[in-house]
Amino acid sequence: MSYTHLLKTITRLGSPKILLAGDFMLDSYIYGDALRISPEAPVQVLSVVRREYSGGGASSVAADLLTLGARCACIGVLGSDLNGERLLGLLNQMGADTSGILRLDSRPTISKERIIGLAQHRHRQQLLRVDEECTDSLTDEEYQRLLEYYQRHLADCDAVCLQDYNKGLLATAFCQTLIKTARIAGKPVLVDPPLGQDYSKFTGATLMTPNRKETSVAVGFAVETMDDAARAATVLRERLAMEAAVITLDKEGVYFCTADGGEHLPTIPRTVYDVTGAGDMMLAMTAAAMAAGADLRTALQLANIAGGIEVEKFGVATVSVDEIVNEILTRHRSKTGKIQELDTLLVELDYHRQQNETLVFTNGCFDVLHRGHLEYLKFCKQHGNVVVVGLNSDRSVRQLKGPSRPINNQHDRAALLAALECVDYVVVFDEPDPMALVTAICPDVLVKGADWAEKGVVGREFIEARGGRVVLAPMVEGKSSTLTIEKLNASGTSEKTETHPS
Repeated sequence: MSYTHLLKTITRLGSPKILLAGDFMLDSYIYGDALRISPEAPVQVLSVVRREYSGGGASSVAADLLTLGARCACIGVLGSDLNGERLLGLLNQMGADTSGILRLDSRPTISKERIIGLAQHRHRQQLLRVDEECTDSLTDEEYQRLLEYYQRHLADCDAVCLQDYNKGLLATAFCQTLIKTARIAGKPVLVDPPLGQDYSKFTGATLMTPNRKETSVAVGFAVETMDDAARAATVLRERLAMEAAVITLDKEGVYFCTADGGEHLPTIPRTVYDVTGAGDMMLAMTAAAMAAGADLRTALQLANIAGGIEVEKFGVATVSVDEIVNEILTRHRSKTGKIQELDTLLVELDYHRQQNETLVFTNGCFDVLHRGHLEYLKFCKQHGNVVVVGLNSDRSVRQLKGPSRPINNQHDRAALLAALECVDYVVVFDEPDPMALVTAICPDVLVKGADWAEKGVVGREFIEARGGRVVLAPMVEGKSSTLTIEKLNASGTSEKTETHPS
């Protein structure tokens, strides 16, 4: 997959709407100093320092989707209790649509309370976890209320996500109704299943994303090798009549299988701090990308990247589009550096524009780099965030300067420019003037040397007509490639005369 395709997909994700049905949970953390033993029993005494609350389960997927720029309508149940108020407040604060969440007196909000001991306010150590939940199915009336909401909003959504933690909501009949209704409406259904042997309730979904352990339990054999993953993915896809089965393989990336075959998408080695929430991120990124029109392979490539970023963070964390873009750019830059082909350059510049960064363009031969060039390029950097240098190719330099030029070939000249901190991109062009580059790049600022004031700056009319600026840079007196070459030639002639007098 070309990096430009990934970059285009993630930067043009837009704001697709996802219907998310699942088990919404509240994660609470009680931090305190544990410095003494209770006189009542052989247990530690926790002196509370602070309390923190965050969304878990399907709430984590909602946070991931919203951080990626998607819209998220939640379908689920919470208790009519304080934890329900807290979780509903968190979801609303994120920007989720919570009108599809029922508040019920008959069950508590699913919550996981973690007691974290500190030593001198540092060195976190989990001492205890207290879970509160009800895993019973809902009543027929409660399911009907959720289905009515689902059916009203299905036409307006781009994809459906089911996040199941075996907490009672996604019972077989309800789950099958959600899937069949969505598939009839032409909406993809993505499932993150729980640990269990029977996945039949997910039959007919578009795809599911079990991890290695969940897959092993579901298919009845250990998934240890890539051959195991291929076999397991085929079993799941065929058994459940899905378009694809996607198995997440932690540090080995993902393996996915469709009717056209299977493929392993590796990930890059990372420093893993916490794998909590990686599966949620995989589901969210895959759903958002597919909802925006991406093919499955592209969506999984992006999910692989997003999941890799997530595990480098502590706890359940979200990943932004900017973080994914930066990761893609960093990977590409490690291979190509600042020197770009025009088509890839335009994709990257499109991202910089979305960040409201000012693009500066200049061009030249930059044959024998000297102080005048450095001052000129630093001047360019003072007028914007991103400096793009259009570099004349060897052929165009010969057309402009004569057959004895350039002294340095285009690869060497580009490498020298790319080594400068004030230059962000270098693109080589073959034409005698940069007009085609100027119209393709559409910079905010076009910089040329002051010596071009009377000659006329190529592209001035185009830039100014679009609201851009043309800026003339001051010249450093006595500094030019031509003068430098003449001095070198004169020096060489002088040495020959002294060595071989006539």
